Amino acid sequence: MKFKTLYLLICALFLLSCSKKKTVVNDYNKGTLTVVTDGSFKSVVEALTDGYMISYPDTKIGVQVQKEDLAFLDLLKGKLKLIVMSRELSEKEITAYKTQTKLNYEPARFAADAVVFIVPKDDERTSISMDEIKEGLQSQKKQFIFDGTNSSNLNFVAQKLGKLPSDLQYSILNGNETVIDRLNDFPGKIGVVGLNTFSRPYGKDALILKDKFKILSVYEKGKLYEPSTANLANMKYPFTRILYFLRNEPGFGIANGFMRFSCTQLGQMIVSKEGLQPFNLYAREVQMR
Repeated sequence: MKFKTLYLLICALFLLSCSKKKTVVNDYNKGTLTVVTDGSFKSVVEALTDGYMISYPDTKIGVQVQKEDLAFLDLLKGKLKLIVMSRELSEKEITAYKTQTKLNYEPARFAADAVVFIVPKDDERTSISMDEIKEGLQSQKKQFIFDGTNSSNLNFVAQKLGKLPSDLQYSILNGNETVIDRLNDFPGKIGVVGLNTFSRPYGKDALILKDKFKILSVYEKGKLYEPSTANLANMKYPFTRILYFLRNEPGFGIANGFMRFSCTQLGQMIVSKEGLQPFNLYAREVQMR
């Protein structure tokens, strides 16, 4: 009888252990994460993920490219844990974020980037005025080539001009890289891409692009502004935009850890090496003996 009872107890414990689902809990210093970003600022996001994985070797972070608006919708649905945004959300979108994620709206701002207007190196133009941009985006000639609908570049330019993307006239080539690769096939057209595509001071790809294309300065209110780090820092370049993270992850997991890392001094140094303006400025200290 005792043997039978012991046998039943062992079987019960075995079945109980089998019924328990194994769960993998992500912490800030271990686990996996996919950061979803628009292609316009993929380079700086990849640099930050590399820095984080060096600091925390037990983490693995991948970078996935997706149009900004579509990524935001997937974040609300719980399909994504962390995305990068550039345009400001509307009050309706902020309310939806709070409702769906059960989190406070706390964007983690980490860099000043810009939308830039480019032409081939042999083009005689060196600048473009705000009036020309406004008029060109209302013309059936569709002079400006964007990297697609729902893209961060189109969304930001439309928001800057106080318009909806559907109110504008433009051409489309899918992706920043495609706009750059094929711009020479469309004489007279102006490409609209993200500054981060060009901004790495010593990046091989960025140096090649700088040899083939030039970024137009923007003329506004009697002054010319180029997208230099100084003009990004004081927001004088008209199409300066602030990049920020939004999460859908409760607690202090890897998404939250990566956000905070990107805003620390080390993360901001990485942003600076990418040729962008860090959002958080840290005092430099020199100790003399």
